[in-house]
Amino acid sequence: MGAPESRDELEGSEQPFVAHLIELRDRLIRAVLAVVVCFGALALWPGPSMLYDLLAAPLVAHLPAGTTLIATNVISPFLVPLKITLMAAFMVALPVVLYQVWAFVAPGLYTHEKKLVLPLVVSSTLLFLLGVAFCYFFVFGQVFKFIQSFAPKSITAAPDIEAYLGFVLSMFIAFGAAFEVPVVVVVLARMGIVSIEKLKGFRAYFIVVAFIIAAVVTPPDVISQLALAIPMCILYEIGIWAAQVFIKHTQAPDAAAGDGTA
Repeated sequence: MGAPESRDELEGSEQPFVAHLIELRDRLIRAVLAVVVCFGALALWPGPSMLYDLLAAPLVAHLPAGTTLIATNVISPFLVPLKITLMAAFMVALPVVLYQVWAFVAPGLYTHEKKLVLPLVVSSTLLFLLGVAFCYFFVFGQVFKFIQSFAPKSITAAPDIEAYLGFVLSMFIAFGAAFEVPVVVVVLARMGIVSIEKLKGFRAYFIVVAFIIAAVVTPPDVISQLALAIPMCILYEIGIWAAQVFIKHTQAPDAAAGDGTA
């Protein structure tokens, strides 16, 4: 039983530096190809125009009747849908991209480290996508409804499509990153940087930090700030629980044996 594990832990440790660079190049090419293939598929169906209409739907639903988004740049109607298609292609290909990262890193990890990294790669992907979905399906509708309720009757809202794309991307990144809180907590605890006890004691401070972050990265409305801060606080608690589970199941063999004999 000991020999296979030792061979697994030392596998790839003597691989030449040039071979690592070649493998890295191959992994990057595969990741880029996955994005390109997804881009081509999405460009054929449903198409860049429909993807933009889908992305703009939460805003258009709360604009005054007969109002549409506008393009102040001559090439914006062409470039903006393509950018959205590329963004969607990257999100669809994200599991393949992260698998290539995992496949490159895994040979240099010990067996107990592999038990930690693979679940973190999967969970970080799912959490990021969950944050984006939460932002699109819940936050956007509430924010745009709130903003339009404050618009004076003398103003006709007609947002620019490039400005809207920038707003959407910043919100997606903010919510996607915020939903990574459990992963950050697990990594900090597993690496021994912060103990579980200190994480529990930091709860009150984290609530303040979460609301400060929400106030900085979201529009100046209460709904979007609460929609970001409250999930962050909940995810922080989930991270503490997950950290205890990960620490228990991803210990090095020597450490686990030591705990068993204690």
